[in-house]
Amino acid sequence: MASKRILYVEDNFQNKRLVRKILAARGFEVLEADDGLTGVELAAHERPDLILMDISLPGIDGVEATRRIKTYAETANIPVVALTANAMRGDRERFLAAGCDDYLPKPISTVDLLTMVNKFLGALPETN
Repeated sequence: MASKRILYVEDNFQNKRLVRKILAARGFEVLEADDGLTGVELAAHERPDLILMDISLPGIDGVEATRRIKTYAETANIPVVALTANAMRGDRERFLAAGCDDYLPKPISTVDLLTMVNKFLGALPETN
């Protein structure tokens, strides 16, 4: 069985390294984009199984990137989970209104991340 592919759109190196380590250790293929526009392009070309979308990105932000991803028929059904450190009242609703399928506040815990991935991709692969 081919591994599930997750696109992580994030401009912070430390966050990318942490999430990549957590997901790769569980057998996921992790694709990365440093900005919103690249994230939209990678989603269209690679068609990942799940997208983790930072909200504060250079260029177009994660909200606009998600809107664009959800506009195209080829990518509209890919689940997008918003990630942000700027968790304020009303943010969750704003992200969901933009097309995000769920929301995860930063800092990201391993348990919360894996629970969210499991929610959208089913049972996690076993680790050795």
